Amino acid sequence: MQVGGPVLYALFVWWFSTGLIIWLDNLPPRTFRWSMLGGTVVFLVAMWRLGTSSADASDAGAYAAFTYAVLAWGWHEMAFFMGYITGTRRTACPDGCRGWAHFGHGVQACLWHELAILATAGVIVWASWGAPNQVGTWTFMVLWAGRTSAKLNFFLGVRNLGEEFLPPQLTYLKSFFRRRAMNPLMPVSVAAGLAWLAWLAGQDGPLWGVGLTFVVTMLALAVIEHVVLVLPLPFAKLWGWAVRKRAARAPMRHAAPCSAGHVHLAPERERAAATL
Repeated sequence: MQVGGPVLYALFVWWFSTGLIIWLDNLPPRTFRWSMLGGTVVFLVAMWRLGTSSADASDAGAYAAFTYAVLAWGWHEMAFFMGYITGTRRTACPDGCRGWAHFGHGVQACLWHELAILATAGVIVWASWGAPNQVGTWTFMVLWAGRTSAKLNFFLGVRNLGEEFLPPQLTYLKSFFRRRAMNPLMPVSVAAGLAWLAWLAGQDGPLWGVGLTFVVTMLALAVIEHVVLVLPLPFAKLWGWAVRKRAARAPMRHAAPCSAGHVHLAPERERAAATL
């Protein structure tokens, strides 16, 4: 089996879809409703096609299921970063907040987002249950697991926080980030990802050809992303083009950090966030 094609396709879809979401999320807030309208149409089509493509165990079916799973995941990312589906908390954590209270505030900040992903995962599993093509289900689960692990590592502390990608309406999330060279969860996350990779590599079945290549590639990317979070590498430059639009717009005052490292939005950004 030729693996080059699926690997290159997965890498391109991952890179381009990530950059597109960053670019859309950093456009002026007045564009969000149209982006979400178009994205929701794509999401509904993707969810429908994930169910129908699960019956197709061919290489074409694997390509289709992978693509639709990424599109469904992308809708959740866009809805979160545009501020439509976030959580019960939309303000920075109070100064001096630590421990379980701080963690609870972090959960509140993304609660509805996580519940929406859980519901989507349940629909995908139900729609593809017992079908020969599970590429869409596995792809969505890998993306979910990778992002959940990354969020926990951001909370505990990593070197590369990627603050430049946060759109103005979510600047308050910086109060839940911590900059550290390493945290205790990071080695566990990487080890778990490598163990999962080893297990997947030993699987076999009618879809484990092109489909397995897609899933393994996405899982490998998740592991690499975790490693890069604690390395002094300019990983963010991969999507530098996606944030140039924001830099080219009319100047806006930067968020001013308070003494505890929390972030207060500038008045212009507070008004933008209030329009959501």
